[in-house]
Amino acid sequence: MVKRPDLLEAFERAQIRNTPPDYFWNLRIFEALYEEAKALGYFPLKDPLEGLEMDIRLARALNVSTPPRQNS
Repeated sequence: MVKRPDLLEAFERAQIRNTPPDYFWNLRIFEALYEEAKALGYFPLKDPLEGLEMDIRLARALNVSTPPRQNS
């Protein structure tokens, strides 16, 4: 049991901030997740365009353009 979770969280944030990104490590994670998705039957998709209409509608609803802010 962690007695001071706030200190642990601050330590973890500092570790992440001070660790440079590692492209090859991230690629290995991506590939492992992809293999897991294939093993679970999510890939390859039976119909790649299935649900595309809903994605487009959602993107249009979320893509609200706002004017750029003026620097003061």
